Amino acid sequence: MESKNRNERLDPLDPEAIEEERGNTAAKKGDSSTSFSSLVSMLMQDVSTLIRQEVQLGKTELSEKMTQIMAAVGSIVTAGVVALGGFLTLLACAVLALSNVLEPWLSALIVGVIALIIGMIMVQAGRKKLKAASLMPQRTMNSVQQDQALARQHAKEYKEQKQ
Repeated sequence: MESKNRNERLDPLDPEAIEEERGNTAAKKGDSSTSFSSLVSMLMQDVSTLIRQEVQLGKTELSEKMTQIMAAVGSIVTAGVVALGGFLTLLACAVLALSNVLEPWLSALIVGVIALIIGMIMVQAGRKKLKAASLMPQRTMNSVQQDQALARQHAKEYKEQKQ
């Protein structure tokens, strides 16, 4: 029960807290004469803790990314509304004004093209916020890669120690 409460209190984003917990666990478990079964037990507990922490980190990052997605979608919707409003307003106003100087169909064409260009620029700005690379859970991926490298290093050291 104590182990579960300790693991829940760890901040998965704080590597110092994790290292401190690992040090405390190792100190409580004994010295280098620890039996193989207790080493396996400690390993399983550490792996379990690591997996829970990685999942929590992933959830936190995805929550942050969802906030970014919602803001980007809001920008796109706003851009669409502005573009439509601009299109309708400019079309009505400018077509009437230009009809005095140019042919009515040419007036409508000029105003429509300008409004569409403005709308396209705004949509592109919103789409840039949704780039896939910026939505990747980068901290989680880095943490998992570090954990992989550390596990490989420990396995190599263990093999060297056995020889």
